[in-house]
Amino acid sequence: MEEVKIIYEDDNLMVLDKPAGMVTTNENTKHKTQNSKQMSLEDWIETNRPNNLSRKGIVHRLDKGTSGIVIVAKTEESLIELKKQFKTRKVKKHYLAMVGGDLPAVGSVNMPIDRSKYSFGRFKVDEEGKNAETEFKVIKKYKIEGRAYSLVDISLKTGRTHQIRVHMSYLGWPLLGDKLYGGQALLDRPFLHAYEIEILGMKFNSPLAGDLQLLLKKYEEN
Repeated sequence: MEEVKIIYEDDNLMVLDKPAGMVTTNENTKHKTQNSKQMSLEDWIETNRPNNLSRKGIVHRLDKGTSGIVIVAKTEESLIELKKQFKTRKVKKHYLAMVGGDLPAVGSVNMPIDRSKYSFGRFKVDEEGKNAETEFKVIKKYKIEGRAYSLVDISLKTGRTHQIRVHMSYLGWPLLGDKLYGGQALLDRPFLHAYEIEILGMKFNSPLAGDLQLLLKKYEEN
């Protein structure tokens, strides 16, 4: 696992680059013993920037297998304001994903998402779920193991759990490495990286994670 990196920090907030394989908060690790529990991003903050805020100031989450930008508040006032920015959808979030299929140049999906009643830890498109909107734009196309793949820039209008993974799988284009939603197991995690976020008039970027860079280099077309 790569190290947590600090992209930006001031008196009010901190912008972190979370590595794949690290859980964002401790809520899903409480059942594990202290000796077996892997360090979460919440634990990292407690060690490096301790505070008394809820979830140590973490404003939003990334899946364990997703790398990239996470915003962290450092004061109660900034935590309230940052949460408000997310709730009112004033935050612009962009991800890079490699999905299976020869996608059109641009597209979008607006389908509600809910927790699966039959598979623990899995979500699905469901009319009774919460509204979820995803937009994508193709950056480049690849041939990997004889299959067509598309590297896409994904913009989220909402922030549902597993939203990108569920929506792309629903369209028939699961993420490379996303075994939970039908993706080819050429990676040990989904090819998904939160590379840019714009909030409070500031824009932050994270370089593509090392393992994903290596995969692109391996299959780069000349």
